[in-house]
Amino acid sequence: MNTEIKTDAPAAAPTMKARRKQGLTLVAAVVLLAGVGYGAYHAFIGSRYESTDNAYVQGDLVQVTPQVGGTVLSVRASDTDFVKAGQTLVNLDPADARVALEQAEAQLAQTVREVRVLYANNSALQAQIAAREADLARAQAEVARAQDDVARRAPLVRTGAVGKEEFDHADAQLSAARSAAAAAQSAVLAAREQLGSNQSLTDGTTVERHPSVQRAAARVREAYLALKRVELPAPVDGYVARRSVQVGQRVQAGAPLMAIVPLKQVWVDANFKESQLQRLRIGQPVTLTADVYGDAVEFHGTVAGLGAGTGAAFSLLPAQNATGNWIKVVQRVPVRIVLDAQQLEAHPLQVGLSMEARVDVSRQDGKILADTQRSAAVSTTAVFDEADRDAQAEVERVIATHLGRPVRALASPRGGSAKSRPVAVAAGVRS
Repeated sequence: MNTEIKTDAPAAAPTMKARRKQGLTLVAAVVLLAGVGYGAYHAFIGSRYESTDNAYVQGDLVQVTPQVGGTVLSVRASDTDFVKAGQTLVNLDPADARVALEQAEAQLAQTVREVRVLYANNSALQAQIAAREADLARAQAEVARAQDDVARRAPLVRTGAVGKEEFDHADAQLSAARSAAAAAQSAVLAAREQLGSNQSLTDGTTVERHPSVQRAAARVREAYLALKRVELPAPVDGYVARRSVQVGQRVQAGAPLMAIVPLKQVWVDANFKESQLQRLRIGQPVTLTADVYGDAVEFHGTVAGLGAGTGAAFSLLPAQNATGNWIKVVQRVPVRIVLDAQQLEAHPLQVGLSMEARVDVSRQDGKILADTQRSAAVSTTAVFDEADRDAQAEVERVIATHLGRPVRALASPRGGSAKSRPVAVAAGVRS
């Protein structure tokens, strides 16, 4: 038995070594193949993409704030409601604004009538000048007649044909006529000065464009806009969020009452590490997935631009790396990605949702930073234009009523908006 054991041991040892060697060779081959596979994947696929899971949906938060102060009478929208641009969201008490408008309209009406009197006085003063000139002509004729009487009697006094008393009487009449002519001349000058003074208030303008009327019209516009602004419209289409206003609350101008989020115009801010920015370019295609939908929904977007600085640089308390001990932290730069509008329509995204973004960096023909100016406005609203037009129409109505003539609007000589247009032009009114 002992001889057999000693005979089998040397034969089993080479077998174990061979198997161990085969196993190590197999493991090495698998590792080598995995390395080659990963290298091939990185060379042909992985190197084409830069990805991050530090990405979030962002959007505009349009604050709804009153332009005038007042007491809230009604609230017509609440959180999660969808509202259209121009829809009334909050109503304030209009009583004070209505009283102010009535006072401004009364002042405008009185000013229009006072300015009409100025223009009417021009004609009356011109007629008065004509009357004074007629008086002057009559006085000058009387002076000429008196001078003839004195001239005829002067030689006769020396011969005794005319008495001294009669000559003195004629000379006294001449002096009286000259005094009357001087008074008439002064009256003519006074009438002309009065006309010039009145014309200085009316020359080069019409009743509607007179400064006094324009000043009163501006007050009517201001009061009318204040009355219209007691209704707070939605500036854009979107969903209501962060409503804080309540009925009966006294609000001040500029106080935030609620916010509107236009979810059809959201974008994604993907925060890439600084080591990933080397090949990122504007215009590169992006594939995104949202945690809310998972891998079942894939969004497609485009790199719209790279941030002007890291998040730490624009934080409320930026890092001060020049003080104390320092540990290097990899910084991230926000990259804006615009999404496909049709995909957003089919699969809405809320602001703040987490995203995973993968950018195809194989295209290197784009720019790192934008170098062209935006040709159009980022966002606009026209819901406040109607109030300005209505204020202009109200001014024209008041002026037309107190002019008693049909009114037509004039285009602005500077091509401006209704606010800079002349108030109105009444047909037949002359300056």
